Amino acid sequence: MRADRARALTQLSDEERMLQESVRDFAGERIAPLVRQMDEAQTMDAGLIRELFGLGLMGIEVPEELGGAGGSFFDACLAIEAISEVDPAVGVMVDVQNTLCINALNKWGSDEQKKRYLPRMAKDTIGSYCLSEAASGSDAFALQTRATQRGSDYVLNGQKLWITNAKEAGLYLVFATLDPALGYKGITGFVVEKGTPGFSVGKKEDKLGIRASSTCELVFQDCVVGADQVLGEPGKGYKIAIETLNEGRIGIGAQMLGLASGAWGHAAKWAKERKQFGKALVEFQAMQFQLAEMATEIEMAKLMVYNAARLKDNGSEFLKEAAMCKYVASQVAEKTASLAVEVFGGSGFVKEFPVEKLYRDAKIGKIYEGTSFMQLATIAKLTLGKS
Repeated sequence: MRADRARALTQLSDEERMLQESVRDFAGERIAPLVRQMDEAQTMDAGLIRELFGLGLMGIEVPEELGGAGGSFFDACLAIEAISEVDPAVGVMVDVQNTLCINALNKWGSDEQKKRYLPRMAKDTIGSYCLSEAASGSDAFALQTRATQRGSDYVLNGQKLWITNAKEAGLYLVFATLDPALGYKGITGFVVEKGTPGFSVGKKEDKLGIRASSTCELVFQDCVVGADQVLGEPGKGYKIAIETLNEGRIGIGAQMLGLASGAWGHAAKWAKERKQFGKALVEFQAMQFQLAEMATEIEMAKLMVYNAARLKDNGSEFLKEAAMCKYVASQVAEKTASLAVEVFGGSGFVKEFPVEKLYRDAKIGKIYEGTSFMQLATIAKLTLGKS
């Protein structure tokens, strides 16, 4: 802990730097050529998914003895950041896999569940985190999907909406209520496998941004799961959901940080190459100041994301910092991507250039895994003592 405090928050160890650089190289070489094609087709490239698994990026926190990389939460955030510099759609797939699904299984799964599922998630199985419903967004525990006990089994009935990774996933962490009258105390988590009778993936959403990342409806019609598929304990799903989402917000902060860094890089390169009135754009003081302000805000977001991730790994309280880093990083990402489009001028408004996509991708950062309004409510409560 003292060693971590002695160096700047953004200073990485040799191992962390090597991880970040290797992921950046991979993203530039293998993801970048596929970005526009995947965005237009609204589909994640199957070969790319296999490569992500092959590099260990889909099982970063899975213990080595279970086939994973045995890395830290901070390692996962570094990977998400580096990938999102090139394509935030791929970044969020890696994010949900690591910071939500694997994190939840690591912390709440039984020994048998860990042995059964984590090796698969490190090798070839994508996870999906299934909480949101039509009437259950910011009010996460207003969900209506029911889990009715039948002997030693549970029968799931209901519908989930806006579920990330739903199309590609083989494993779904599903939250349902045993009794709506119990409120949050009835919420229970279940591990549901693809192909389970009564479970199907429905409509795929046609989205503004991160279009290669699948976002779908899930339907449960008399879907029977065993008691051994309960995640944690019956009635304790609310605790799993809250704690996992608190961690996941740092992952979204890392995604938005990467997006902002990528947009700034494109803008700075364009400003050095594009000439107007006989000189490069970057020679104009107004352009210098705009790029300098963007760089400063990105560094601010980086400090907040890295600090929250370090706190989480150190076992320290991080709820306030997680809310702050997601709020700030999503603000910075949207602003930076917007300014990058302006730096490109008319070229920034067409799909031939990358900043148009990053601008579309940025908007979701203020919405999923807790809207900016909800982050501000959390921050206000923790800093002002509001009930």
